Amino acid sequence: MNFDYDYDYVIVGAGSSGCVLANRLSADPAVSVCLIEAGSHDNNPRIQTPAGTITLYKSKKYSWNFLSAPQKNLNGRTLHTPRGKALGGSSSMNSMIYIRGHASDYDRWAQAGCPGWDWNSVLPYFKKSERNRIGQDPKLHGTEGELYVDVARDPNPVSHLFVKAAACVGLKRNDDFNGEHLEGCGLYNLTQKNAKRLSSYRAFVAPVLNRPNLTVVTDCSVKSLIVEQCVTKGVIVHAEGLQRSLTARREVILCAGSLGSPHLLLASGIGPASELEKAGVTVQCDLPGVGKNLQDHLDGLITVRSKSPLTLGFSPGSLSSILMAPLRYLFDKKGWLTTNYVEAGGFARTPLASAVPDVQFHFVPGYRSHRGRLFEWGHGYAVHTCVLRPKSIGEVRLDHSGQLVIDFNFLSDPADAKVLVEGLKLARRVLADPQFDAIRGVEMLPGKAVQTDEQWMTYLREYAATVFHPVGTCKMGVDPMSVVGPDLKVHGVQGLRVVDASIMPTLISGNTNAPCIMIGEKAADLILHGSAVERPHSRTDTVAAG
Repeated sequence: MNFDYDYDYVIVGAGSSGCVLANRLSADPAVSVCLIEAGSHDNNPRIQTPAGTITLYKSKKYSWNFLSAPQKNLNGRTLHTPRGKALGGSSSMNSMIYIRGHASDYDRWAQAGCPGWDWNSVLPYFKKSERNRIGQDPKLHGTEGELYVDVARDPNPVSHLFVKAAACVGLKRNDDFNGEHLEGCGLYNLTQKNAKRLSSYRAFVAPVLNRPNLTVVTDCSVKSLIVEQCVTKGVIVHAEGLQRSLTARREVILCAGSLGSPHLLLASGIGPASELEKAGVTVQCDLPGVGKNLQDHLDGLITVRSKSPLTLGFSPGSLSSILMAPLRYLFDKKGWLTTNYVEAGGFARTPLASAVPDVQFHFVPGYRSHRGRLFEWGHGYAVHTCVLRPKSIGEVRLDHSGQLVIDFNFLSDPADAKVLVEGLKLARRVLADPQFDAIRGVEMLPGKAVQTDEQWMTYLREYAATVFHPVGTCKMGVDPMSVVGPDLKVHGVQGLRVVDASIMPTLISGNTNAPCIMIGEKAADLILHGSAVERPHSRTDTVAAG
């Protein structure tokens, strides 16, 4: 292993938050930083080319292919739960959608006992990392950051049909979901640069690899923390067949995500004492909230077969566009290889909503297999619908042999099912609009026979899945079930912080990559300035979006 064994900061996980943190902390040449990634490098066309994302979710090399515990309210099914396993973490395999969520999401955090995490306080951190290439409102967008935010290079014509159809049923067009209003439908803005994926690693770490005080290590697994008398001294790692100890003079910072961070805490004896003892783990710190509070966006799918070669798919009619795709991408940065698949979408209020959207749409201008296959012959289009503010709460825990158990506990609260059914009805109304008449096909899932609420529920129990936005398992707060405080320090353990999606007290309304980057930015400021309470903001920093 070609690295030292003593650093100021050891960061575990080179994902969305970890890469930002590595950049900001190593900006001080007097501080040594080691960024550890269990996965490999990201120098593969499947990662860098936007359309390659569809090949990554079940990749043995680039994905942690977790399976959930059987979901008792989903007919006992186990759910595939991929997470990124490479530099960049899940930002190296996601759909590159730049969404922050609703302003009220962050205000809820502050109201729940997390001062300094309200919308007006976190907005400057969103702006700091962003380099907006679209000319959107400068009061809400940054232009000098490392993370490029741009429009899709060559969206499919059918994605435009979805936006028009949504407007026809009352969902206004929205060209900036991170602007004054979240509600509406439009084409998603993406984290891309020069028609390539811009992961957190490519944005924040790759440009500063020449810093002598920054060490980036791949293919290196952290097995446990080194904790002595409730003080974190370092980590035990495994790489190249060897096991070694790395010490952290100042802090160990967990950025391994909502599954990885609580797993490492539990494996190190930090968590609910009774559960750790049953798993055969020596208790270092009795912290009952570790692994609890798991939340995710539950998703339902409507998928339609169509004969139109306008949609993405394999057929004799699309053969020329497929064969030309590499050349178009190479010379014009256009064509099929530029797609992120979920090109359009939006946010809507069902009849059950209050003042803010309660469902999100992800529209795919291609056929999503009704059989769960990666590719299907032919054409079509699909819309995913998810519950934005789920009330069902799950957990991650260790079983008796010390293995991680992921239990989303989906639909444990009946309110989530009611919202999702109403959202799917609305999605079906959009697809039924005359805008789709020219390419109309047969609805394969759930099928036209599904009409009543009871039939919708039967369908969801058999087919609903996760949108891959797990959060909350190392909850931030001050209540007895919180794991970290507003400064992100782990309660009862010195020299240890958690900085990733796991600290979210409640799930935000949208995709989680941009919020994780914000968390990394704010965490760096907390570490460098030592306070969870923000400085006063300028007038332009206090514009509330939503």
